[in-house]
Amino acid sequence: MANGTLRSDVRPGQLVDIVLKQDQRTGKTTRGIVKELLTKSPQHPHGIKVRLQDGQVGRVKAIIGTAEDRLAGAVKATGASPEAGTPSTGGADA
Repeated sequence: MANGTLRSDVRPGQLVDIVLKQDQRTGKTTRGIVKELLTKSPQHPHGIKVRLQDGQVGRVKAIIGTAEDRLAGAVKATGASPEAGTPSTGGADA
């Protein structure tokens, strides 16, 4: 798991833990999906500043994963096939 101090590691759509400005003293983290990167420099010692999809702004403390990772985890947990309901692209009757 990356620690969020390098801009190249943080991308829109990722699930991250951030520390909001008002939570800096306690270090309380908030989890959300990155909408936009606000830090312009390639790195920041306290974490890359991002805006989450819900509008909250804070510095990345941990990168949890991507939306695709979460989908794969949900599919694995339910046992459903991610291709369910999509037409076949090959096979015996194609």
